[in-house]
Amino acid sequence: MTSEVDLVRWQFGHRARLVLTPVQVRLVFGQAHAARTLWNLMHDWWTMLRKDQRTLAAADVAIRQARKEIDWLAVLPAQAAQGVLKTYFQAWKNCWEGRADGPNFKARFRTVMSVDIPQGRDLQIKRVHRRWGMVNIPKVGRVRFRWTKDLPVGKKANAENRITGARLIKDVLGWHIAFRVQVVESKPEPRTGPEVGIDCGVNIPLALSDENHQNHGRPARLPDGTSDRDKWLNPDEKARLLRLERRAAHRNSFRKSGQQTTNRLKRTYDQIASLRARAKRRATDWQHQTTTELARRYGTIVVEQLDITNMVKSAKGTIEEPGKNVAQKSGLNRSISQEAWGRTVTMLAYKTARHGGTLYKVPAPGTSQRCSACGFTTPGSREDQATFVCKNPDCGWAANADSNAARNILHLYRIGLVAIPAAGRAVVRRALRVKPATAR
Repeated sequence: MTSEVDLVRWQFGHRARLVLTPVQVRLVFGQAHAARTLWNLMHDWWTMLRKDQRTLAAADVAIRQARKEIDWLAVLPAQAAQGVLKTYFQAWKNCWEGRADGPNFKARFRTVMSVDIPQGRDLQIKRVHRRWGMVNIPKVGRVRFRWTKDLPVGKKANAENRITGARLIKDVLGWHIAFRVQVVESKPEPRTGPEVGIDCGVNIPLALSDENHQNHGRPARLPDGTSDRDKWLNPDEKARLLRLERRAAHRNSFRKSGQQTTNRLKRTYDQIASLRARAKRRATDWQHQTTTELARRYGTIVVEQLDITNMVKSAKGTIEEPGKNVAQKSGLNRSISQEAWGRTVTMLAYKTARHGGTLYKVPAPGTSQRCSACGFTTPGSREDQATFVCKNPDCGWAANADSNAARNILHLYRIGLVAIPAAGRAVVRRALRVKPATAR
């Protein structure tokens, strides 16, 4: 019998596509606009008060009064209104602790439309088909959603394994519902499986130290050498995207400064965004499948501690000191952003923890220039983006540059140069301006 010590609680999200009728679309849009407006009203109310009057109790009273006096705010369920208050207060808390900027006004066309459903018991989820399920949305009714993952509902649900809430989200591909799922499972046994170092690159998306490279089969560059910003689209989709972009540029050329965007131009922009979102989903799907396979195969995974924000900075420079190779650096930045290395590492972090493995991060400087055979860093050893030839006269080892970097990453872990320990371990959040206890 499994004891409580052997159990671990996992919390994760699952996103599914909703199928709404035209009437339900109007109702959900009304709730989303009411939630956005309530946020703006609360922001104005919060900022005009003195600090000693800014309390959750006073905000709750103000929200209740507003929902009674303003009819179009009443379309938002009471629990969803409380969710807006909770999210707004958490945004200020993140600002006070230095983790983010303060909350601001939510514009109508630049804000992601969403509605929170804080309580899972209001959803009443039921599976009606192998591919479809039904969910109850407050003040909207029963709605179909795409069933792609087994959820703890019905007889599978209990106090430990259940859905704690959900959020309705609107993107360019339609309305979706994101479930908040909580499950309690047996703690995975620590794995003593093989170790592997992974180098994130552009030519080879994930280069492994054991030469088992993971490639999505979509070249990062076009035959003329330029960066392919639409590599996740097929040729027909690329041609359609080009036509839409030219159409949008043509229609935008007739728009005068300060003039409102026409509905035709908005529709063209939506079609462009739909193709972009389709490409992003394909990339994310490949990342999910690849990281799951790696987490199941290896017990210890080592990656680089990369500062991606600094890596994708522009090389444009200033007027006094203009940059060099600006176009080439811009193409490299676009390729790095397309590969989404940070999202890959995030997926590896929680998936290795679910499978009993461990994820480590090691310092990145020098891993691409150092020879993994002799250990020396000789100038000129990395001849180009894909070729590494050690210039040490006593070595002369040659290999793919990404493979060489992956071997160096694994070597740094084995000699003890570890930057961040086991993935899945609880992380204590602190303000950016607060020093850790060891440095005080």
